[in-house]
Amino acid sequence: MWAIFQKGGPIMYPLLVCSIVAFTVVLERVWFWWREGRRLDEARAEEVVSLAGNGDLDEAVRASQGAGDAVGRVLFSGLVHRATGPARAMEQAAAGEVRRMRRLMVVLDTMITVAPLLGILGTVTGIIYSFDMLGDASLGSPREVVSGIAQALVTTAAGLTIAVCCLFPFNYFQHRTEQMAATLENWGTRLELALRGNGGAA
Repeated sequence: MWAIFQKGGPIMYPLLVCSIVAFTVVLERVWFWWREGRRLDEARAEEVVSLAGNGDLDEAVRASQGAGDAVGRVLFSGLVHRATGPARAMEQAAAGEVRRMRRLMVVLDTMITVAPLLGILGTVTGIIYSFDMLGDASLGSPREVVSGIAQALVTTAAGLTIAVCCLFPFNYFQHRTEQMAATLENWGTRLELALRGNGGAA
């Protein structure tokens, strides 16, 4: 593996950095979504909405206070601001949760873009090196020419591999974010309707 890495030339070092950064982000986001999945408590959210619909607003606040999941925090925000504008409060809370879910996604997106470009740069420099060797009249062996072609192929393969390996988790994380945003909107709407039903909303 190290021999292949060396054949790629100096461009392999920034590609290595890209792969480490991407791998770190993917691990962090996998851990994040695993925790979010375990923390999500829809039974508690159902209880909060039911209490609010029955007019037990103080009890609903107590039930949602200290919630460890995004849904609970959004509902709590709506309840504590029920007299001044619960819909707006829940919208802002949900926006904050979505920003948290999208954390570091721009880094992963950048790696998907940059890695193939670095691979292409390695291809160009490898080909330039090969042509320089071909133009050298004193060249007695094609080994140097072959090493330039090898550099071009290795860097291209490395850049594409990093991009492809990042693309699947990136799309998965984006999908999870969209799903959770829809879930937050659904629960927020349910609480808003429950508050309106008993006159708890402004």
